Amino acid sequence: MKIQFEKNFWWGTAISGPQSEGIFAKSNLNIMDYWYQQSPEDFHNQMGPEIASDMYHHYNSDIKIMQELNLNSYRTSIQWTRLIKNIKTGEIDQEGYQFYRAYFQKLHDANIKTIVNLYHFDMPIELENIGGWTNKEVVDLYVKYAQIAFECFGDIVDYWATFNEPVVPIEGCYLYQWYYPKIVDFQKGIQAGFNTIVAHAKTVNLFHKMFKHNPNKKITVILNLTPAYPKDQQAENVEAAEIRDLLFNKAFLDTMVLGTFPDKLVELLKQENILPFYTTDEIEAVKDARIDFLGVNYYQPSRIQARTIPWNNNDPIMPAKWFENYQWPERRINPYRGWEIHPQTLYEIGINIKNNYNNIPWIVSENGMGVEDELRYQDSNGQINDNYRIDFIKEHLYWLNQAIKQGSNCFGYQLWTFVDCWSWANSYKNRYGIVSLDLETQTRTIKKSGYWFKEIIENNNVIEIEEGLIK
Repeated sequence: MKIQFEKNFWWGTAISGPQSEGIFAKSNLNIMDYWYQQSPEDFHNQMGPEIASDMYHHYNSDIKIMQELNLNSYRTSIQWTRLIKNIKTGEIDQEGYQFYRAYFQKLHDANIKTIVNLYHFDMPIELENIGGWTNKEVVDLYVKYAQIAFECFGDIVDYWATFNEPVVPIEGCYLYQWYYPKIVDFQKGIQAGFNTIVAHAKTVNLFHKMFKHNPNKKITVILNLTPAYPKDQQAENVEAAEIRDLLFNKAFLDTMVLGTFPDKLVELLKQENILPFYTTDEIEAVKDARIDFLGVNYYQPSRIQARTIPWNNNDPIMPAKWFENYQWPERRINPYRGWEIHPQTLYEIGINIKNNYNNIPWIVSENGMGVEDELRYQDSNGQINDNYRIDFIKEHLYWLNQAIKQGSNCFGYQLWTFVDCWSWANSYKNRYGIVSLDLETQTRTIKKSGYWFKEIIENNNVIEIEEGLIK
């Protein structure tokens, strides 16, 4: 069986500044830098962000590898703490500016369409110390930082993103203690989420004002969508899945694509007296903001059922008041991450965007498979034969192709990630790259999946799918 994508389809990879560059020559620390300094034992093998994949020094050779693989698109992020020397005044760090200027110019000259993201979980510690996204002053400082970035690089960067996965810092910092400062406070999480939405909206409106005479300049947000499947069609399980979807998907999808807050979500928070503090001007900014396309990160769905044990109302409120996770008996699991592999969900995301979100143009901005101890699959030439990753990608591309055939307006697919990168507290435990990284020498070696990805483009975007692969 063969599938084919349009000639101008985007093929690429995604990464982030804090996960790839290393902390070389930065004026400021972000929360991840600071967290590692304070608690290195929280990180796998006590490996922090100091060097990461050292893209700070290797971007020229990395871009050459991208060209060798025929990749036509790429996403990375600016580190707020690298570009801005004085977070409060907005004074530019000249060394950081020169680095990003050269990096983005090189990508521009290589004809690689580049999405530059402004924020990837990397709050400056100076701002976290005054409340992070719970503090509206941080919203204003973020918009100031965004304006500086647009002014510095808007001539050579056409595609921008405000945030990567804005729900994740809410989960990680305010609910489930994944990331510093490890607060457990749903009310603060709601305020931080709302303020993030406002920061996004104000930045989108600013961008469109700055570039109103240049239709080639476009801005997006990158959302990680985890559609909620109920255990069955019993009313209480359907309701539980709907609430999970409201809190973790639609809170951002509806506001950032449609400019509206879901009525049911507002009523839910109102009943619990946990609505965020807001102004009418902020609501108007959200209504006015329209992204030009949508970035979708997809890894796994969620499986949900109604609570089997009643919630104790004496406990601090958490999302778990309304639902529980459900373990689907037919699931396939990536054992290294514990994540379900369900490629068909990507089709359903595409159809949902078509039917309920104005069929906005969208791109798969992340999809990928993390595997531990990949050296097991290294051959005598040093290449990792990651056939499991190739099959994973094929399955997802098959279902994406089906959504496109049904009219969903997807124009590209970007893998996480280009080269094995540092992954927060997981460090290098799981590898995602199509290019492997030797941590001691920083040597890059293209994996089998990288060469396979190259063949797609050389083969006129035609992909051969083996019989029996599609589950």
